[in-house]
Amino acid sequence: MSNYYAVIMAGGVGTRFWPMSTTQHPKQFLDILGSGRTLLQQTYDRLLKVCPNENIYVVTSNSYEQLVGEQLPELPKINILTEPARKNTAPCIAYASYKIHQLNPKAITIVAPSDHLIKKEDTFVKAVTSCFEKAAQQDCLITLGIKPTRPDTGYGYIQFIESDTAESDKRIYKVKTFTEKPDLETAKFFIDTGEFLWNSGIFIWSTASILKALETHDPELAGIFKEGIAYYNTSEEKQFINRAYISCTNDSIDYSVMEKAKNTYVRASIIGWSDLGTWGSLYTHIKQDKYHNAIIGKNVMNYDSKNCIVHVPKDKLVVIQGLEDYIVVESEGVLMICKKQDEQQIRNFVNDVKVQKGERFV
Repeated sequence: MSNYYAVIMAGGVGTRFWPMSTTQHPKQFLDILGSGRTLLQQTYDRLLKVCPNENIYVVTSNSYEQLVGEQLPELPKINILTEPARKNTAPCIAYASYKIHQLNPKAITIVAPSDHLIKKEDTFVKAVTSCFEKAAQQDCLITLGIKPTRPDTGYGYIQFIESDTAESDKRIYKVKTFTEKPDLETAKFFIDTGEFLWNSGIFIWSTASILKALETHDPELAGIFKEGIAYYNTSEEKQFINRAYISCTNDSIDYSVMEKAKNTYVRASIIGWSDLGTWGSLYTHIKQDKYHNAIIGKNVMNYDSKNCIVHVPKDKLVVIQGLEDYIVVESEGVLMICKKQDEQQIRNFVNDVKVQKGERFV
């Protein structure tokens, strides 16, 4: 396992989980599920099963460095990599990959978001181990693909075909196309064909392969971070990164590399995955009462309400009557009540609050 590494991406804000998720305390640092562990801690626990603690790195915003350290006290402080600005996943991955490759040119890496839910962890470990083995033997880029359960328009889709190599794991396929968040009719068509998987945003590759791909398909970005080879893992690294991020464009790794590369593969997986992008996506993962209310909070009294999501502090008494298909959330002095079907408006709520009431509420 000494060549196995993990990169946890933990710099996002998670606006759609407002008011629990705020700029000061985004959702990856919250115990959204009421499990006793935050999403970041759950991700770290999961990745400990596939690589050693000293090989786990967390990439986060400068402003969240202390939070990461507090929530992951076992993680070496030097393994917390900070970004001076949010520039999406491509710069984040380029930074971590060049740094790790300099430490170990034989490194095989899993890159994972910090705020996803994976219920079937043993199955996840088997899938990742299989991908590690392929990535160690072949110049390839692999993503975990999730068997879709519905025509969801909020996910990216991967079309797959039979692999062009003899795979010991028959769940590994060659990628044919990537499609970002299709409309409903297209999503239904994708499901009907049986040729598509959801894109989990979890990647496995050798650092040699991802750096080669970056230098081929996004040479401008690669060039920025390649200049830091003399600075990685030295006292001058942070100063270099602060300069590098000024020049970076805001790009996802999908757009930067994955959609252009010809050596991409997907491993079909059923791991109980959700990206927990919205309150609605959380609903199916919380135990529901006989009226199909998903409630987190020890003192919630419900009368004639059904199909609601209620997330309130455990010491708060909340009485709800006559609501159907609503989201009710209280956090840090902010109460939000919103129809489940209108949850996409939460981002608009956040923008309006910022303008009309100030930054302290968001």
